[in-house]
Amino acid sequence: MPRLALIALGVALTVVLAGCAAPRPLPTPTPTPTESVGPTGDGVLRIGTLFPMSGDVAGIGPAMVAAVAVAVRDINAAGGVLGQPVDVLYRDSGDASQERLESAFAGLVERGVDVVIGPAGSALAERVIPLAAEAGVTVISPAATYPTVRDAAPPGVFFRAIAAYDQQAGAIVRELARSGAESVALITSGDALGLSFARAARTALEQEGVRLQVVEQLDPATTVDRLAFSVAGGEPDAVILATGSALAAQNQAVITALADRGVGGERLWLTGQNLADYSATVPAGLLEGANGVLEGAPASDELIARLRQSDPALLSFRFAPETYDAVVLAALAAVLAEDDGGASIAARLPDTTTQGVPCSSFGECVEVLRSQPVIDYGGLSGALTLDAAGDVVDGELGLYRYTAENRPERVGTLAIAPR
Repeated sequence: MPRLALIALGVALTVVLAGCAAPRPLPTPTPTPTESVGPTGDGVLRIGTLFPMSGDVAGIGPAMVAAVAVAVRDINAAGGVLGQPVDVLYRDSGDASQERLESAFAGLVERGVDVVIGPAGSALAERVIPLAAEAGVTVISPAATYPTVRDAAPPGVFFRAIAAYDQQAGAIVRELARSGAESVALITSGDALGLSFARAARTALEQEGVRLQVVEQLDPATTVDRLAFSVAGGEPDAVILATGSALAAQNQAVITALADRGVGGERLWLTGQNLADYSATVPAGLLEGANGVLEGAPASDELIARLRQSDPALLSFRFAPETYDAVVLAALAAVLAEDDGGASIAARLPDTTTQGVPCSSFGECVEVLRSQPVIDYGGLSGALTLDAAGDVVDGELGLYRYTAENRPERVGTLAIAPR
């Protein structure tokens, strides 16, 4: 399961005075034209959730459930949506190896949900998208990062409140170019995830004028010494290891083999699929100084305290900020549409994060809309901009650096879009 960042876009309102003349009117943002969608709601925004409460990734589900509860309380305390309190129904999605998802989603549709927050996994998102399209339900995932989900989604069905995995490629390459790197080697997996990362990396390298030294694919049958020899032989300024968690043993072997050939430390970059604690799996100090990126924002102390009010037993808070923001985005889209129907919400979701007046909570955004036509919601996961395809196109990734104990520590952020 992939794993944690974002920025605020400001709008300057300037009053120009000419001598003693009266001030000109304050300029206001112009709303982006939105395709008209007929109302389909019944006046009550009903949110369903599909989070893993069982299966291999059940550890992340409780925090996401708690984040929805906190967000709904905040929305209802601010007056609800369209004058009515938001209703929420929770269901267990299970993991990708289980068959819970379809029956759980059907149960939510029977209860008349307009929006589903979840699933957490990309494989489950791909399974639920055709069902949501048929039912007219909008899906907003706080954690499904695979680029392949885009291909499975018809317009106006699937959105995510987190950067897609391939966006890490551009962020890393731009940072390497900024630091003066002239050549890069890339190691990917041979699956669709690895290929999408490689495409994005090639595009970014061409844009930044950085040479792609070599591309190697890693799989369970790869001879890691041969791969390390090929990579190190070109003497690249940096190596990006963009391989999946399913190749954990191979990742460890490659990291060790590269270090044996002098490729390590700050020259090595890991992605969100293999950024992990290697303190017990590779020799001490081997990764010291290596870099990594990870999608998703850390939960603040304030959010952690509020989540624990809902569930005192919580230990993990992964994806809680993104989950909270997904709920608020859905509610704001319903306010903008003046309708709680799924199609109306999908049509207005991108308008919740335009270059309008910044606001950081549901209540504040609703107050802004009393006098301004557009808003720019920046929430607990930071500022984010959604495009019409449902992707986050402006935001931040967590930037990590490895300690002498081979553990990653967050040291800053990287922008997912050029600045």
